[in-house]
Amino acid sequence: MENYQDHDAVALAELIRDGDVSPREVLAAARARAAEVNDQINAIVVDVDRDEAVPGGPFEGVPFLLKDLHQDLAGYPTSGGSRSLSQLRATENSHVVQRWLDAGLVVFGKTNTPEFGAKGITEPALYGPARNPWNLDHTPGGSSGGSAAAVAAGIVPVAGASDGGGSIRIPASACGLFGLKPSRGLIPSGPHFGEALGGTATDGVISRSVRDTAAMLDVLAGAAPDSPFLPAVGSDYAAEVGAEIPRLRIGVCTASTINPDPHPEALAAAQSTADLLRDLGHDVVELDSAPFDDAALAKDFLTTWFAHCAHSVADAKRATSATDSDFEDDTLLMAAIGRATSPVDFLEAVANRQVAVRRLAEFHTEYDLLLTPTTATPPPRIGAFEQPLPMRLAQRGLLTARAGGLLRHTPIVDQLVKDNLGWVPYTQLANLTGRPAMSVPLHWTEDGLPIGSQFVGRLGEDGLLLRLAAQLEKARPWADRRPPLT
Repeated sequence: MENYQDHDAVALAELIRDGDVSPREVLAAARARAAEVNDQINAIVVDVDRDEAVPGGPFEGVPFLLKDLHQDLAGYPTSGGSRSLSQLRATENSHVVQRWLDAGLVVFGKTNTPEFGAKGITEPALYGPARNPWNLDHTPGGSSGGSAAAVAAGIVPVAGASDGGGSIRIPASACGLFGLKPSRGLIPSGPHFGEALGGTATDGVISRSVRDTAAMLDVLAGAAPDSPFLPAVGSDYAAEVGAEIPRLRIGVCTASTINPDPHPEALAAAQSTADLLRDLGHDVVELDSAPFDDAALAKDFLTTWFAHCAHSVADAKRATSATDSDFEDDTLLMAAIGRATSPVDFLEAVANRQVAVRRLAEFHTEYDLLLTPTTATPPPRIGAFEQPLPMRLAQRGLLTARAGGLLRHTPIVDQLVKDNLGWVPYTQLANLTGRPAMSVPLHWTEDGLPIGSQFVGRLGEDGLLLRLAAQLEKARPWADRRPPLT
């Protein structure tokens, strides 16, 4: 198929429906592109041997990739980037995977992710690092880094992703793509999870075009029979793209206590976006202070994250014959800290989310949207977050509950915050509050690396974010910007 990379998923589906190309031709083009570039970017780590599409779906015949984390495809392993699960085959499809298959998408692979999705980079010991198509020495972000790298490299126009602390928005920002984290409850997490990461995580996609994400949201949105809550209000999301948008009042914040000195390019990304919004007629206000405490959020976020990590390790051991040697050292360290967390501390961290919800709700009485840089720095180099000496020394000891308790009261936890969240201090807010948020690719550094702009909206106003994204996409198109990957 000629000009495969010039088409988004909506356009490919139209070509197939009109009979201009066959599904086999399109899949062959996707596989051919993967053969050309995947050795360079290490995006696809599991091959899936499927070539039949469910007929009549809105994306019938369009090639697609799943993230190798919680997106179960029956008959294939979902490793979560961990050696412990790499041979355990799923017995049923997860809800989102079944909805993608019912929409006619042709899944031909699964993408690289850090172990249990626990990092904002994608460098698992199991598969090795995924690389950014804009510069192979840099990370594509995480934890949906493999999906973002595959889309940026032109293997597929849209790919499966998920977001528990920024894992759609961070790689979208790093790879010059569009990424929307939907409102809490809009997309089901089952059947294995009622609510992933206690409701802070959700599935979704990373795409090159806003309309692809909108159309995919129509495919995914809506409760399943085993959903624990009534979902957020849905709509015809595809119709939001190009719809009239009101004049918005948008507050801009670049401040961070985790990273008090954001990179100048991150500041430039936010400022450039603010200027564009003003040109489009919106009211943009520079905020004197942040409407949330990102350092406090980070501690609450990691308190629950460590506990969930401990559960993930224990769950993997129950499901397989895995031992500690089948997990990465930093995963074992986080799990040890999680096991040492008291129930009271865990519940307090969960309860503190409501404080952030109230503060953000107060902000949204005056402002329609919050604008920040998506990340505080450009995409870091591969290997930039290799463990510091104190952590390595700690891991050589006994990673018991008692050792974990000691670690919780040392600078090691502060080091974990700095290492894991220092370059991504802005994204956890939307996860902990359940609000929709998106990263829009509007800025590239002088070195040619992308940095996105993040918008956070009110619960259930995913459609408004899509409207604004489409307006920004039209005003400053990005789809024709391609990485220098041959």
